[in-house]
Amino acid sequence: MSIAAKITTTSAKQTFNLGKKLAAKLRGGEVLALTGPLGAGKTVFIKGLAEGLGIKQIVTSPTFTLMKVYPLPYFATPKPRAVSSLSKESRGAKAGRPKQLIHLDCYRINDPQAIADIGAPDYFGRPDTIAVIEWAEKIKPLLTGQIIGIEIKLKGKNMRKITVK
Repeated sequence: MSIAAKITTTSAKQTFNLGKKLAAKLRGGEVLALTGPLGAGKTVFIKGLAEGLGIKQIVTSPTFTLMKVYPLPYFATPKPRAVSSLSKESRGAKAGRPKQLIHLDCYRINDPQAIADIGAPDYFGRPDTIAVIEWAEKIKPLLTGQIIGIEIKLKGKNMRKITVK
């Protein structure tokens, strides 16, 4: 999948909604590599993404725990056709839908090995997983799979320039 865009948002709500909109385009296996300065809106974007994927839990940045795993509900991606004899859970697995969102925050990371040690790279590129990484530039050598770069730049108090490539 090729997703490319340059968008300017002028509020946290618009940044949130952009994340939510992107969620509809994801099918599993993507690694969303977010970069941008402290306070740029990376976590706000991810909260929107999580809501767009159907996650009901409160999403917070795992700055100290490094990684959080959020199970995705059955309806997170389009329904498969003609599989009525299976349970909802098996239908999702049978259709190859993503089952989880992995959220990493690498702000405190000085050595990518810390992320490797917790097994995070094992999730990258898996078709049953969408991975989203704050401060992804700190673990660039570990990134594999379908990487979607998302750069958020501050352009004023509320204005953000967001580049998806």
